[in-house]
Amino acid sequence: MTDPDIVVLRQKVHGMTPESYGAKLRDRLPDHEVAVATTPDEERDLLSRARVVTGIDFEPEWLETAENLALFACAYAGTGHVDVGALEDAGVAVTNASGVHGPNISEYVIGALIAHERRFGRAREQQERAHWEAYPVRELHGSTAAVVGLGAIGSALVERLHPFGVETVGVRYTPEKGGPTDEVVGFDDVHSALARADYVILACPLTETTRGLIDAEALASMRADALLVNVARGPVVDTEALVTALRNTDIRGATLDVTDPEPLPADHPLWSFDNVQITPHNAGNTPQYYDRLADILAENLRRMEGGEVGGLVNQVG
Repeated sequence: MTDPDIVVLRQKVHGMTPESYGAKLRDRLPDHEVAVATTPDEERDLLSRARVVTGIDFEPEWLETAENLALFACAYAGTGHVDVGALEDAGVAVTNASGVHGPNISEYVIGALIAHERRFGRAREQQERAHWEAYPVRELHGSTAAVVGLGAIGSALVERLHPFGVETVGVRYTPEKGGPTDEVVGFDDVHSALARADYVILACPLTETTRGLIDAEALASMRADALLVNVARGPVVDTEALVTALRNTDIRGATLDVTDPEPLPADHPLWSFDNVQITPHNAGNTPQYYDRLADILAENLRRMEGGEVGGLVNQVG
């Protein structure tokens, strides 16, 4: 029995099957054996023989039999759910899917901003009534966006905002590193960035610093005509404070792809606002997900076969 070069675990991403991920890998690595686990027994057997495993999660107890394992390629950008330390202690490198979401989440944010500014909701409401009436709108050109988080998603978004004539202020942990925005500030200056922005866009990971970052004080710093867009994590925003700000018209509106709690209960007040767009943690959904993920893993396998143990694309730790 031939040992597989890559094993794809029985874990679906955005409803897409592991088999389709395996097919993308085979397209890029035609000279390699790619095995897709279909049953628990098959998965255990493949894990015991695999050098590279890819999927959403990896249980530490699997290391007891995964004697040949050299790399776990996580299919998510975040690895907080993975025991990276246990893998590293066993000599297993870990990579993530950073960058996979850049194009699609950027398009989501820009689409949300355009929908707000061109008032597509109003247009739809009038269309349903067969009512013809012009109404005032806004444009993105000449506006300012505060982008909180300048990782792969934040940077990809900034790259796409600039052609629309949007000035950008980035907020990151290490402002001295600079970034793709017109200006970069640290989290200690986040209120100054909020106060200037037409759009406050959250694209940061959930950490001790960012949990509850957009609280009552932050919302008070935002302009009354500002829009909030959250494509980060729900708890980055204090939901109760946001509801209060919306009720008091302290901000103009919001687009929320993530909420706290999540899923959002049917009786939650956030559903009741006409100026709030809510999507079910769907901004990351893209038919290109496995293509981009396979590109990363194929490149890393080539590096490993070339003798590189460290310095892999998106290596964690």
